[in-house]
Amino acid sequence: MDIVVENIKCDGCAGTITKKLSEVFNTDNIQVDLDTGRVSIDTDENQKDLLVEVLKGLGYPQVDSVSGFNSTKAKARSFVSCAIGKINK
Repeated sequence: MDIVVENIKCDGCAGTITKKLSEVFNTDNIQVDLDTGRVSIDTDENQKDLLVEVLKGLGYPQVDSVSGFNSTKAKARSFVSCAIGKINK
């Protein structure tokens, strides 16, 4: 399953996303494309809502799914997630 999200900037972001999705979905088959913001994961389509919520909770909402203050909150969360990903390398 593929989903395009906002706020992915670097390998720290990708690391945090990969680690969290591995834990939640019990798979190592996860790819994060920094250029396009595309997150690909080997999971059933019926898990899409959970995937969207997990990514949003990390600060990486699906493209065009948040706006205004919620967009600002997502960006702030993504900075924290990014920093954690860089530390955990």
